Amino acid sequence: MTLTVEEEVEFSFDFDYRKLAEEVILAALEMEEFPYETEINLFLVSMEGIQEINREHRKIDAPTDVLSFPLITYPIPGDFSDLELDGDNFNPDTGEALLGDIILCTDKVKEQAGRFGHSEKREFAFLILHSMFHLFGYDHMTQEDSEIMETKQNKILGQMGILR
Repeated sequence: MTLTVEEEVEFSFDFDYRKLAEEVILAALEMEEFPYETEINLFLVSMEGIQEINREHRKIDAPTDVLSFPLITYPIPGDFSDLELDGDNFNPDTGEALLGDIILCTDKVKEQAGRFGHSEKREFAFLILHSMFHLFGYDHMTQEDSEIMETKQNKILGQMGILR
């Protein structure tokens, strides 16, 4: 797996966020039985930075906690059976599947951890994990879809011992 992390803002956490991001991503890949090596980009941005991206791409002029930009379209969420049919899904130099970009607001990690009464580590892990499921094609537009994502996220966080 290639994980590229770009820090576009100054921040500090009391945990190794690069290591945690990698562990969470690997756990998601394993749970979903993703059959390929992957390439993922993680951008850590400010409140202003994510608001600008949210306004530009979603036409919502407000900050958010995390944005996901999948590079692969799936006929069914979590169905990876036809990925090889589209060569554009893979980096021609490395052969890795191009899953997409995760844009995470470090300010929101801190704010939401305080609001929800859990650690910044838990909030960071949750947001990375949530975004990974979007990169696998899952969404939460219906109650049923939301429950599927939530169950998967809770299972992984529980297995990792990252609890509320």
